[in-house]
Amino acid sequence: MNYIFDGSYHGYLCCVFEAFERKEFDAIPTTSQQLEINIFSQKRQIYTDKLKAIRILTAMNKLIGLQNAKIFYHNFLSDSPSEWANGFRLIVELFKSGKMDMQNYGRPDLLRMHQMIKKVSRERHRMKAFIRFVKSNTGLYTAIVEPDFNVLPLVIDFFKNRFTDQQWLIYDIRRNYGFYYDCHHVEEVASCAENELHTHQRLEIDLDPKEKEFQHLWKTYFKSTTIESRKNLKLHLRHVPKRYWKYLTEKQ
Repeated sequence: MNYIFDGSYHGYLCCVFEAFERKEFDAIPTTSQQLEINIFSQKRQIYTDKLKAIRILTAMNKLIGLQNAKIFYHNFLSDSPSEWANGFRLIVELFKSGKMDMQNYGRPDLLRMHQMIKKVSRERHRMKAFIRFVKSNTGLYTAIVEPDFNVLPLVIDFFKNRFTDQQWLIYDIRRNYGFYYDCHHVEEVASCAENELHTHQRLEIDLDPKEKEFQHLWKTYFKSTTIESRKNLKLHLRHVPKRYWKYLTEKQ
């Protein structure tokens, strides 16, 4: 049985609620976009109910504690249907048994989840380092990203605290959503006009007149501090993978 939910964490937790309500513990949570067509498999639409999700989350916090419950959230942010299924089975087992040793790395399913959240954490760290803003002529600082995992929710507080006096938008073009900060509050931007935010080059028509000068200064500084004889491309690629280069001003 495939449980089709809206792709949100609340929707994911509602899948757990429905599984216990309907006794369908072998259900597989997925989205309509990621559903694999199979004429022999059944599907059920799961509607997001925030109250049901909070009940599940509250119960998880009581059973394993807040920090351990966050592990399931970070695993969910992997954006992988197979990891969703693994986390779903573990949550079902948690509620059936009433306890779970989350640090039991001898279990393949728990070890797998810890390995995944380590990858998610690494991507979160890279987003903090590699996000580059460009300033538009309206004063809005915009950053376009395309992370492997859905890590924007994990870095928003970092940028809110770091750039408190600037209006900014961080937009994930892979998942077509982002976060906008107006110097007071952060709100999620669920969608944008088609083809509006796909590359930094697309934004150049709206750039602040001084933005080009700032970019040139940064490139000049980056080049002047580079010691050619000490270049180690292999080490550099390990710390700054090539897939991030298209969003780095100094790499243009």
